[in-house]
Order: sequence, then structure tokens, then C-alpha cells
Amino acid sequence: MTEYIIIVALIAVAAIAVTQLFGATIRNQMAGISQEVSGKDGSAAIAQAGTASGKAVTAAKDTNKNSLSTFGDQSNTGKQ
Repeated sequence: MTEYIIIVALIAVAAIAVTQLFGATIRNQMAGISQEVSGKDGSAAIAQAGTASGKAVTAAKDTNKNSLSTFGDQSNTGKQ
């Protein structure tokens, strides 16, 4: 049972990390899909998803990673 709890915890941590990195992209894609399904034009939301995914890729490639030693350092916020 302990092994299953550890596996579920690792999956939860991985899901949180993916959501942090690609959260805006996923939200914008879902907004575009829901607009298209309802019969409206979802191209604006889909374009925003493309922009958000570009930012996520840039953040993933960032070599200036945040860590506990740089927590609160304003030059290392990762925001552009």
C-alpha cells in the first residue's frame, strides 16, 4: 500500500509541474475548443494558446532556474 501512495504522490507532483509550465496554454486551448463547439469563432483563444506555449517553451529552456537559494531575488523571477 505504501508503494501505491508513493507512486500517486509522484504522479501528483508531476501533474502540478506540468500544469505550472503549460497551464496558460491548456486553458487557452480549452477556451478555443469550447467556443468552437458552441458555434463561435475560437481563433483568438487558439492564437493566445500559441503565444502561451511559446512562453512555456522559453521558460522550460531558461538556464537561470529558480531555487531556494534564489527565492525572492527579483532578477530571477522568470517573468518576462
